[in-house]
Amino acid sequence: MEAARKGAPTRAQVVPMRERVREWTVRYGVIAITIFLLVLFLATEDTFRRPTTILSMLKYASVIAIAGLGVTTAMVVGGIDLSVGGVAGMAVTIAAMTMVIYNQVGIIAIAGVLVAGAGVGLVNAFLIVRLRIPDMLATLSVMFVIQGLKLVFVSGQSVSSGMPLPDGTFAKGHFTADFLWIDNGFVGPIPVPVLIFLVLTLVMWIFLTRTRWGRIMYAIGANPDAARLAGIRISRYHALAYVISGLLAATAGLILASRIGQGDISAGNSLLLDSIAVSLVGMSVMGLNLPNAWGTSLGAIMLGILITGLTIAGVPYYAQDVVKGLVLVVALIFSFTLSRKRTRYVSAV
Repeated sequence: MEAARKGAPTRAQVVPMRERVREWTVRYGVIAITIFLLVLFLATEDTFRRPTTILSMLKYASVIAIAGLGVTTAMVVGGIDLSVGGVAGMAVTIAAMTMVIYNQVGIIAIAGVLVAGAGVGLVNAFLIVRLRIPDMLATLSVMFVIQGLKLVFVSGQSVSSGMPLPDGTFAKGHFTADFLWIDNGFVGPIPVPVLIFLVLTLVMWIFLTRTRWGRIMYAIGANPDAARLAGIRISRYHALAYVISGLLAATAGLILASRIGQGDISAGNSLLLDSIAVSLVGMSVMGLNLPNAWGTSLGAIMLGILITGLTIAGVPYYAQDVVKGLVLVVALIFSFTLSRKRTRYVSAV
């Protein structure tokens, strides 16, 4: 009592301050890390300050972000899509075969890739919704099937103009200029992949947070039993989520195909882990602890800044994964460890 009269801080006054610090960390931690990395590389690397470097970094992040948006959509309904990397790689092969082997124009290749991406989404939905296979196992199996089929279709070879075909002839087609524009073109000063990434992020944010379908999908992910009792056709929304995920992964594959300029059979192999990572990191943005479009995109930009900066700094590629993993662990602590502590404190109060 005497300490209180003299103005000494009490436990009730100290704990809220500690909680406010934790609240700030949970809400803005990932944003702070992103800004810190950007400032660090801007201050230490001359090459990083060049506008071309920043644009290249955003182009790198765009593919991861778009595939991550697909993973995020599946996470919204309480699932996960492990086939996104396989779908992106399949998209590269289909686009290359359409233009190089079958000598078709770019728009036909784009249509074929998007239809194939939606088709994979429907297969995932059928396995998960109708056959009741757990989403992780179903999409993992589909990933292996896709990766195997794309090798079978091209006999294990990368597809390029002039390559020998099984009938003894040579491929006469090539990647058309309109298709290559997807990665190499600009709309004003903005590269096309970055514009696609920003537009899709905005579209998915509006869809998930401002439409009835998106709000229902969040409700399903939060409590599927309550959603079912409320009369919601859960199977339809699960199917919708996986079709959207397939379309977004196929779009990421289109950008990859345009960037590579050939049907590289290894394309998309590393995309799965990166897209899942940015989706999980995105959950911690603003303390939402929910999968969300803007958080996923910010996670992809953070990853792009990190990889670009490490490459310019001369860090070997085999060491970059270690640094990337450590940064992601710190970011995920904001979403899971600190947010749980905050929840326990609020519950206790």
